[in-house]
Amino acid sequence: MALGNWGKEAAAPLGFAELYSGASSLGIQFSPKLKSLNGKRVSMVGFMAPPLKPTLAFFVLTKVPMAICPFCSTDADWPNDIVVVRLSKPVTALPYDQPIQVTGRLEVGSQIDRETGFVSLVRIIADTLERAK
Repeated sequence: MALGNWGKEAAAPLGFAELYSGASSLGIQFSPKLKSLNGKRVSMVGFMAPPLKPTLAFFVLTKVPMAICPFCSTDADWPNDIVVVRLSKPVTALPYDQPIQVTGRLEVGSQIDRETGFVSLVRIIADTLERAK
């Protein structure tokens, strides 16, 4: 499903294990690969975390399927290696256990969403969302 009309430069593959290089008392450290891809087109495979609404303009991409909505349960053990995916066009939520491939422009660095107050470290501004092969 095409979501945008950005230039179609080749997308660099990026895995969840490549997001961070370590952690210290100052917080988690971005990996050299993640920093080098900031602002570039990347492609990641993961799972759509259960969203709050059936139609969404953003979602959280996770390494493993998450059956529990983090906003609906206080017991959720939320992984720290998540990526926020922003969509240019709203889409219908996909099953949480269906692997998907997201392609788009990578943004790295702490950011607070003005509308939701959601804090993120890594984001993909998606131009393509499809089932993973």
